[in-house]
Amino acid sequence: MIAQKVQQEFYPEKNQGDERMNTIYLDHAASTPVHPEVMETMLRVMKEHYGNASSVHAFGRAAKRLVNESREQVALLAGCRTDELVFTGGGTESDNLALFGAAKANQHRGRHIITTQVEHHAVLHTCRQLEKEGFELTYLPVDKYGIVHPEQVEEAIRPDTILVSVMYANNEVGTIQPIREIAEVTAARRILFHVDAVQAFGKLPIDTSKLAVDLMSFSAHKINGPQGVGALYIRQGTPLDPLFFGGLQERKRRAGTENIAGMAGFAAAASLASKQLPVLGEQDELMRLTLLQALQLHVGAENYHLNGHPEAGYRLPHIVNISFPACDTETMLMNLDLEGIAAASGSACSSGTLEPSHVLAAMNLPQIFLRSAIRFSFGLGNTREELEKTAEKIGTILNRLRNRR
Repeated sequence: MIAQKVQQEFYPEKNQGDERMNTIYLDHAASTPVHPEVMETMLRVMKEHYGNASSVHAFGRAAKRLVNESREQVALLAGCRTDELVFTGGGTESDNLALFGAAKANQHRGRHIITTQVEHHAVLHTCRQLEKEGFELTYLPVDKYGIVHPEQVEEAIRPDTILVSVMYANNEVGTIQPIREIAEVTAARRILFHVDAVQAFGKLPIDTSKLAVDLMSFSAHKINGPQGVGALYIRQGTPLDPLFFGGLQERKRRAGTENIAGMAGFAAAASLASKQLPVLGEQDELMRLTLLQALQLHVGAENYHLNGHPEAGYRLPHIVNISFPACDTETMLMNLDLEGIAAASGSACSSGTLEPSHVLAAMNLPQIFLRSAIRFSFGLGNTREELEKTAEKIGTILNRLRNRR
């Protein structure tokens, strides 16, 4: 009954007047559709609150109140104090601010940083840049499910280690990392711990007040909020240098005129996520099961391989990464697109060619799985019928390709 109610309320059927009603969007891990209530909130703010929050007149004070109210809503979902939350321009900026800011502010203590091989490029590319600037990086390996174990972190710590950065849940395979246990290791050694929680925020219950985490990154557009706005949790007392200069906004940590509509949209999305969290997890598991059962029917269990952790509780339910050995990633994605189905690989695209996923490579998957992986991720607007249709279309695509050989 709960799942049925959620299906009706939060996963409505597509409007029959929508010209995209034959398109199935299964790329929610990349970006989610903006919730109607979020859109209404942002439109109202853009119409009524156009003052600069730094201005002292009534328009500015009204804008400032809205910024503070938005911060309260997002902080509530993050489980932190409002003065520990800084708004940013998105998850990438939050990761950059955390890593660059912590590294520069603590370099007098050491220049060694630990991360993992499966981080988002917002972290990995930042770490590469820090290497160019004289910092030393250790990139920890993962097991076959994509998990890094706390003892690996402990073994990698050196006397000059100043920062550890591990993502909460992986954006390609959904694997959840043992953040609480890793935090105990870093806290005992008095080393700063950053967590990229962009993919986990609004999907898993997060309470920073009960975690020994110093920095945590969030983004609005993963939880049916607007693109271009995010946040960084900074535990009180954590030394951090700013990236931007030119204003006193965000307690001198992030200069620039506030994106008030974006912040209000983020707050509305966070409020919705908080209310829906208990039931949407159940709904996502049901959707996942629907897809896998339909694939068994239309493709055959022997013709695909599930990547990532198979057990609930160790992975995000709304991300399903599957390899189809009979068809390479690029061919499958193009054929799905022709069928009106939007999916993704977790791979980087360079010069029109898909590169193998660094996440799957770190998990030591066989090349045949590495080069045939597709990520399906679902959420607001999707139905079980769409997932059944997707599996049916995949079966049709594979049969068509086999007949051509």
